[in-house]
Amino acid sequence: MEFSEKLEFGHEDRKQIYEYVERHGTANADEVQGTLRIDPSGFRHHVAILRRDGYLTEDDGVLSVALETGAEEEYDTEDVAFVIRPARQEDLSGIVGAIRQVAEEGSYIVAESVADEIDHQDALLRHNELESRMFFVATVDDEVVGWVHLHAPELDKLSHTAELTVGVLEEYRGNGIGSHLLERGLEWAGSNGYEKVYQSAPSTNQNAIAFLEAHDWETEAVREDHYKMNGDYVDEVMMAVKL
Repeated sequence: MEFSEKLEFGHEDRKQIYEYVERHGTANADEVQGTLRIDPSGFRHHVAILRRDGYLTEDDGVLSVALETGAEEEYDTEDVAFVIRPARQEDLSGIVGAIRQVAEEGSYIVAESVADEIDHQDALLRHNELESRMFFVATVDDEVVGWVHLHAPELDKLSHTAELTVGVLEEYRGNGIGSHLLERGLEWAGSNGYEKVYQSAPSTNQNAIAFLEAHDWETEAVREDHYKMNGDYVDEVMMAVKL
């Protein structure tokens, strides 16, 4: 299932099953059936149809939302070997930890709010009638060392835009990981019909601004004194790239 695909279930029970799994990230099939109180035979039929139509996958009795996210990509530099791949629900704690470590530097406010949101919801990827949320991760020895995140509200007037955050742990910067993550995120956004990707950063985050400018992002606007950091007012730099 692609993020650009409109959700159509054809039956209320199927809609409830999908929404339960989507809301929880993954869910045990027996748990879903028992919670929703759907007749067991009817439940298995609806799961079969959801799998047939590309909405859900099932692995050893665990249901997950099926999303077309692409394959793993392996890279090897002089200093480190890393993998860029679609994120999975089990990456949630690693992503939250990576975002919060980067945010501790004090100048990635949007990403910090993303970490709080996914930690509170306990669901990583989202695709419902209100929003879509996608993550790709960079891993070293199967541990998350960087991320790119895209979020898009399901509103007609904004359906062509998505917000992006990207970051890499300080110890792994300088190896091209951030550039590969950004490229993967923008490639995914373009293939799913988004025309513009944007993000905002405090003007004090010169490294992030320079990084985006080096990848052809442009400053669309500056909101003066939008943030208050350590008692000082700081401008917000609003940047975007057209796909």
